[in-house]
Amino acid sequence: MSQLKITQIKSVISEKQNQRDTLRTLGLKKIGQSTVREDNQQIRGMIRTVAHLVTVEEVD
Repeated sequence: MSQLKITQIKSVISEKQNQRDTLRTLGLKKIGQSTVREDNQQIRGMIRTVAHLVTVEEVD
């Protein structure tokens, strides 16, 4: 399977609690921090929840 590189680009201040929890579940704590995750439906759903706070790149 392919993998996704997820980078946090905005702060979670003034965001809803479920969005904060989703970023923490993805492994992101600070602006500029990146993590690599498998590309599957669960991760895609989490990305959709916080799409305005992250950027996503496909990694081989």
